[in-house]
Amino acid sequence: MKYIYTIIVLFFSTVLIAQSDDNILTLQDAVDMAIEKNISIKQSELNLQNSELGKSDAIGNFLPRVSASANHQWNIGRGINITTNVIEDITTSFSSMSAGVGLDVYNGFRNVYQLHRANLEILASQYQLDDMKDDIKLLVANSYLQIMFNKEILKVQKSQLEITKVEYERTKDLIEIGTFSPRQIFEIEASLASQEQNVVQAENNYRNAKLSLAQLLLIDDFNSFEIANEDFSIPFSDILTKSPKEILNKSMTFRNDIKLAETNISIAEKDIQISKSQLQPSVTSFYQWNTRISYQDNLPSFEDQFDLNKGQGYGLALNIPIFQGKQIRNNVERSKVNLDRLKNQYEQEKLNLENSINQAYNDLTGAIKLYEASNKTLASLKSAYEDTSDRFLLGAVNSFDFIQSKQRYESAQSENIRAKFDYIFKLKVLEFYFGLPLSIPLSN
Repeated sequence: MKYIYTIIVLFFSTVLIAQSDDNILTLQDAVDMAIEKNISIKQSELNLQNSELGKSDAIGNFLPRVSASANHQWNIGRGINITTNVIEDITTSFSSMSAGVGLDVYNGFRNVYQLHRANLEILASQYQLDDMKDDIKLLVANSYLQIMFNKEILKVQKSQLEITKVEYERTKDLIEIGTFSPRQIFEIEASLASQEQNVVQAENNYRNAKLSLAQLLLIDDFNSFEIANEDFSIPFSDILTKSPKEILNKSMTFRNDIKLAETNISIAEKDIQISKSQLQPSVTSFYQWNTRISYQDNLPSFEDQFDLNKGQGYGLALNIPIFQGKQIRNNVERSKVNLDRLKNQYEQEKLNLENSINQAYNDLTGAIKLYEASNKTLASLKSAYEDTSDRFLLGAVNSFDFIQSKQRYESAQSENIRAKFDYIFKLKVLEFYFGLPLSIPLSN
């Protein structure tokens, strides 16, 4: 029984650990979940499917058009009775059937252009989908880092609260032995109350950050997951050894928004060719077969009439557009205007990308300097706080000066954490423009 009990305990412990691990999200888990669930991405996937159907339509234009029809008709009125050869009121009926095949021989290569356009539409839809995924990845990374930031702040605030509690108890002891005046406790009590408020505020900020990510990932309960509990290190990256121009040139080769703009230009050029093809003559080949059966007395049987009355025809049909009320030519001009508009849009996309990269480069440079400065500030204020704390316990510093030193140190800790995560995110943004995958650096 002892061994059975041990096995049961180990089994359920393993299950609970596995279930707990399932609720821990890494950045990649969050990105994958967002891409899977995001409604805008699903809409783009449907657009891609629609583009593929458009290609099927374009392929169908090369296939022959086959049709068949059947008709049965009754005629009531005066007519010749073929049996008596007398004119009288009679009712006659007959059936007719036909089948035909038509095939475009030449239409200004319109079908070819439409197929090329359909392929470009699929490519554009794919670029649009991938570009949306890129935007979602950055958005998730920002939300994920925001949780990390607030989690670190909460950890610091809780640690400071515990330190303040120890200081509070220590101050009471010093008051009891007469080292401190009873008035010294008031500043410590105020600091303790303020620290408790900071913890509550940090907890609220942490919950709000989780709520934002949960909404982005379409998770109903933001308490049902946690982010990976790791110590995050400042990453080393040689991205700043690249100039903004080098990053831009690399980005131009793979950015989906740029490729989408280029593909839209190609689509507009095909639209011009399609519009111009409607100005050219078209030739269509056709074949038609038909037969007729009449239902009257003294006529051959159905099968005999079906064979005797059958006929067929085939040939070519030429259509020459002469004047269509300027509609076709205006369509050509509209296509040209649209091409110019998309070329301007392409140039604007390049300018936007260049501005974004320059801004990201400058932001990262400033974030590095700010983080380095915050490290120096934190080290100095930490030393000052430790010195003031020692002197406070010896009674050489009053509680007001001690609290001031402690608050400056706490503020420096928060600013250092803020600068750290601001640096990490801005580094990831610039690396993303250079084509590097999104990842969060973990310390060993």
